[in-house]
Amino acid sequence: MAFPVNRPRRLRRTETMRRMMRETRLAPEDFILPLFVCPGRDVMKPVSSMPGVAQMSVDNIVAEARETYAAGVPAVILFGIPEHKDATGTSAWNDDGEVQRAIGEIKERVPGMAVITDVCLCEYTDHGHCGVVENGDVDNDATLELLVRESLSHARAGADIVAPSDMMDGRVGAIRDALDQEGFHNTAIMAYSAKFASAFYGPFREAAESAPQFGDRRSYQMDPPNGDEAIREVMYDIEEGADIVMVKPALPYLDLIWRVKQEFGVPLAAYNVSGEYSMIRAAGINGWLDEKRATMEVLTAIKRAGADLILTYFAKEAARELAGK
Repeated sequence: MAFPVNRPRRLRRTETMRRMMRETRLAPEDFILPLFVCPGRDVMKPVSSMPGVAQMSVDNIVAEARETYAAGVPAVILFGIPEHKDATGTSAWNDDGEVQRAIGEIKERVPGMAVITDVCLCEYTDHGHCGVVENGDVDNDATLELLVRESLSHARAGADIVAPSDMMDGRVGAIRDALDQEGFHNTAIMAYSAKFASAFYGPFREAAESAPQFGDRRSYQMDPPNGDEAIREVMYDIEEGADIVMVKPALPYLDLIWRVKQEFGVPLAAYNVSGEYSMIRAAGINGWLDEKRATMEVLTAIKRAGADLILTYFAKEAARELAGK
């Protein structure tokens, strides 16, 4: 039967009715907050292209983690900005590095919080690429050994999850084998499985000081038009031992979030990346839209598409909004 018998508006007439009929529900435990760890003490260096986001020294990272956990967000993911950069990113596996120290401090002072670490070399190399550069391109197989070293260093420091974001072929299997051989059977892997060569990463590169000094990353990050290839990439990472897979960015790839969840049914993360964040933040600051409503609408869309976990710079604010604080 059609109108006038069917009147869908009956079930959205009041806020109570809308709440009762809501199909997709966000919760603070859906979120992971990215944090940028830098050298020093009492450092809070704002990122100009990401209002509300800053590079922080370990002491401030711990304070931010404590606030975030109190808001109901269960996890953070750490990105490091080292004092020293070189051609192979040796600071990435320094057991006394910024990320490693932050892991230990968070686990000690906010013991319930899950700590995830980004595993990549772009923040640590002087050329800004995600691995060993040979003849103007990143050498896939030579990079795997360095990613393994970084992952083991993070695991020794106490990371709950390591998250390789480099898009080298075979890195999930190499990291899983190394973790198991060293006794870190319980350290999980969240693979950036379908990470696209996106224009939406610009603000992040300021935050992580990781812009490539020549060329771009299109020889290793995915070509945006390719959906079937993304499915294959996810399949390979699952076969190699990934516990969680990821689609990045989120908003331009909602169709792939949906496809991955439908085809594999595994734990799935989506990264609401820096450019997505900065667009909403800038529009809100300029009064062009209602920032809170836009934020919650975007995060709901990502969850509705199939994401179990959402990496977002809005994590703490969104959790407080959901709690009515």
